Amino acid sequence: MKWNWQQKDWPEFSFKEEALSDLEAKFLHQSGILIGTLKSFSDDDKRALTVEIITDEAVTTSAIEGEILDRDSVQSSIAQNFGLNTLRRNIPPEEKGIAEMMVDLYRTYDTPLSHKMLFSWHTMLMTGRRDLHDIGRYRTHQEPMRVVSGKYQEPKIHFEAPPSSDMKMEMNRFITWFNGKRITGALTHAGIAHLYFVSIHPFEDGNGRVGRALAEKSLSMSLGHPTLISLSYMIEKHRKNYYRALELNNKELEITDWLVYFARTILDAQSYTQSLINFLIEKTKFYDQLRGKLNERQEKVIERMFREGVDGFKGGLSAENYISIANTSRATATRDLKDLVGKGALKKKGQLKHTRYYLKIEHESAMP
Repeated sequence: MKWNWQQKDWPEFSFKEEALSDLEAKFLHQSGILIGTLKSFSDDDKRALTVEIITDEAVTTSAIEGEILDRDSVQSSIAQNFGLNTLRRNIPPEEKGIAEMMVDLYRTYDTPLSHKMLFSWHTMLMTGRRDLHDIGRYRTHQEPMRVVSGKYQEPKIHFEAPPSSDMKMEMNRFITWFNGKRITGALTHAGIAHLYFVSIHPFEDGNGRVGRALAEKSLSMSLGHPTLISLSYMIEKHRKNYYRALELNNKELEITDWLVYFARTILDAQSYTQSLINFLIEKTKFYDQLRGKLNERQEKVIERMFREGVDGFKGGLSAENYISIANTSRATATRDLKDLVGKGALKKKGQLKHTRYYLKIEHESAMP
């Protein structure tokens, strides 16, 4: 079987521009709406939103690779990197590393890509690892770099990357292309960047996370400002589709299907970000209307509900959830919940043991 990098025209990818033109236009339109919405935010709210989105991206880009991180630790580390949190928590190396990489991605969005930048990101990502030979440099091992699944005795090979001996040549060419004059739309360039990079697979580990970061950097460079979109969040929600799309497009250089898939994923991520912004606006209104009207238990539960984000508790908040979060009795929980409904803080759905509660704010779930 021949892989894409073994084709004679590699890395000259081809695609049908007409299949992407409407998607590119929609991306620019939605980008304008996002910018317009953010203009109504105070500087403090913008910083809070930035930390929130970068935290989501850091946690979910790791989750895509099966690495589950503690969100609070990651968020604390990101806030520290922005100088917003002086509390010094004991943060595990892997959570500190991904936080540092994502903040650097945000801060250096307009800096040309370089080997040094990629090596720095990889070093951050691999903080604390002792099982790798090549950290902060391209892979050097002689055995084939393969993406496999299945049993050890009978592995299924999903992809085999170029040999390690070709990494310097391949990455010189990739960086030159990435930094070159952009003759394609923002979505198209980002989609090619991601597929191109993971096809080279230059690192011993961490290629997916760096590849997704490069897609976001590409979008930011095209727009002239950090995109702040929840790309990894949306990919993680439909992880199987992501890996399937990669596998279907790693053998040929005609990649229209991949670019359409990736463009639509970016648009979904944009929509989710807009929904998150709207959610934060509603959160501010909510607290303005109920300030001083909630007891300590109610405030604790409401704060916990807001932490669940746009889509809230799966299936809604139950009385049992309230009892657990507030550490209170069933009778007190029943009184508190009835009071919250009466004050317009929560809306009630269902009856008896099927009763569930939801924040009474105007927003729509962004999950497609």
